[in-house]
Amino acid sequence: MTQPHTSSRQADFSVYLGSTLFFIYIVFSTLIIGPLILASVVLPFSIRYKLADFWINCLLFMLKLCCGLSYEIEGLENIPATGAAIVLSKHQSAWETLALRKFIKPQTTVLKKSLLQIPFGGWALATLKPIAIDRQNQKEALRMLIDQGIERLQEGLFVVVFPEGTRVAPGAYRKFNAGGAMLAQKSGYPVLPLAHNAGEFWPRNSFLKFPGVIKVRIGPLIDTKDKKSRDINAEAENWINQAMRELTLPAK
Repeated sequence: MTQPHTSSRQADFSVYLGSTLFFIYIVFSTLIIGPLILASVVLPFSIRYKLADFWINCLLFMLKLCCGLSYEIEGLENIPATGAAIVLSKHQSAWETLALRKFIKPQTTVLKKSLLQIPFGGWALATLKPIAIDRQNQKEALRMLIDQGIERLQEGLFVVVFPEGTRVAPGAYRKFNAGGAMLAQKSGYPVLPLAHNAGEFWPRNSFLKFPGVIKVRIGPLIDTKDKKSRDINAEAENWINQAMRELTLPAK
């Protein structure tokens, strides 16, 4: 049964209280884990990655405890056990920027360069091999995505790309950018499509988090060899859009 869209919900006292407690936890935990990750910059990358993983695990636990928000995943068997891939993911919420680290790892993410300027949290993120791009310079951003993306893939990291480029509200449509598909074409690595409905519970630009179960669906790997980037992009976009339609079917 598909759960209702947040637009049909009214936030009660428990939603405000839980969201407030969760926000307080994020602030204080970031002030602790951020300096720890920064202090470990002289240690192997794997140590910093494990510290970040620990923070994410605690964060998801507190999200469920404070806000009653958890998740279910379908298609874990599609994640390659060996070798990396480019993950093309639906982007509705801040949730997926955090939670995907829980089950797709090791990974790095394509993100806005400005995020690395956030004290402690952003500084720590800068040590975790992100692919930070300047959206104002599209030509340079694409070059960095491809060059650094290939490096990260060859290191064995999954590269998570949000092809919509920004968070898109549930039910809205935004055409996929071609950057992730171009990385797949040039690198030869496969694409792992991913759909979810996190925006129904953790809306974009919203302080409130609603209780429920986020549905995540991971598709079969898309082979990219001898394919044009536009065909790779279309195949991933079609799969994700179809999965989103199924995830948002009205309850019976």
